[in-house]
Parts: sequence; C-alpha cells; structure tokens
Amino acid sequence: MINIGWLYPDLMSTYGDRGNVITLVYRMQKRGLEAQVVKISLNESPGLISRMDMIFMGGAQDKQQEIVNKDLKANKGLFLKKAVEGGIPGLFVCGAYQFLGRYYKAADGTIIDGIGIFDLYTESPGINSQRLIGNLIVEPYILPKTRLVGFENHGGRTHLGKKVTPLAKVIKGFGNNGEDKNEGMVYKNSIGTYLHGPILPKNPDLADWIIKKTLEKKTGEKVSLKKLDDTFENKAKQVIIERYL
Repeated sequence: MINIGWLYPDLMSTYGDRGNVITLVYRMQKRGLEAQVVKISLNESPGLISRMDMIFMGGAQDKQQEIVNKDLKANKGLFLKKAVEGGIPGLFVCGAYQFLGRYYKAADGTIIDGIGIFDLYTESPGINSQRLIGNLIVEPYILPKTRLVGFENHGGRTHLGKKVTPLAKVIKGFGNNGEDKNEGMVYKNSIGTYLHGPILPKNPDLADWIIKKTLEKKTGEKVSLKKLDDTFENKAKQVIIERYL
C-alpha cells in the first residue's frame, strides 16, 4: 500500500490541484499497485506525515496560506522537514513551494519566515508590480528529451540557493522569477514548481518519475514501471506546445 499524504486539501487546492492526486492514484492502480490518499489538515496529527510514502501540497490564496503557514510552524513543519530530508518524494506547487523556502517578502514589504526546508527565497517586487501569468513550457533536467506544460500565476519571484537545483529550463513563460530562465527546484526526491493546471495530468512522465522514486524509496530497490498508454495525454500536451511556441 502506497500512502499519499495530501497536506491541507481543504485550504491549499485553489488551482484544481486535486487533479495531481487523482493522477498519481490512477497511474498506480493501472499498474496493479494499491494506493490510498490520506488527507492531513489542521486537525490531523502531525505524526501522520511520518507514515506517508509520498507527499503532495498545492497552492492557495493569501488568507488560506496564512493559516497553513502558522500550522506548519507550530505543528507539522518539523515532521515535514524530516520526511523531505529522509528522501520521501514530494510535490509542492506554488504557495507550498514558497512556504518551504527560507522566507517570503510580500508586496507590502512584510517578511514572512518560511519553514526553511528548501534553500530558496521568494520576494514580490511591490504592490504595483506585474504578476507572472500565462502558459508555461519548460524542459526538465530530470527528464531529458521531454517537455512539461502548465499555467503559472504568481506575484513572487523565487530565487534558488546552492543546495537545490532547478527543475527545468524555461522555453516559454516566466518560471521562478522571469529573469534566470529557471523553473521550479529539485531537492532530494522533492519537487517545487509554479506549474498549475494541474501539472501531473498534463505531464504523465513527471507523475511516473514521482511514482518510481516512491517505490524505490519504499522497497530499497531499483524499479522499472510498466508503460501505460499515454496517447491522449501526450496529444493534449503537444497541442499546448504547438499553440504557444
């Protein structure tokens, strides 16, 4: 049984992020693997995180992010840090990606301390600054000879430190900050990204990367996944690539 810990599903799922969890379960079940989704929000024990084989956390608006940030700092942050440092695979989208960095500087100049799991920081240029919005096409370093597509919508500019590596090179769109052509980050077996849409239904190769890492971490052995028919998924992706490139 693969336990997928879905952090704050009631608060951090603004951009259809539940589609990521649905995709992971579907692709595991198609391969005969048992998977269950464990929803972990404000009222659940932080210790549940320690029993997860995979972790997912999506994005949200400011009010919800404020609530979640407080709970992470007071209750669940240490358990999450231990899981990530221990190599438990994770996918952290937008707000979740920012939370796990060192800090976030809001448009009004307020500094919000992060959990500090990832070596990165995010800053908004100011109240009247341009949001980074639009279709995003990138080439992931962890998956050579493929592209990822999605939609980004963020005001903050994220800058990576030396202890993390970029997830991908931006081909179309803004990515982390609109300047260095980097999108997202990879640390151990965790991914942070601004790709909404949600990301995994549109990019089955990335979903399988996460599943493979999860099985290898759980079994301690190298894993080769059974190939699935991704004809429709790949056609949908190609339409996006051809439309915006």
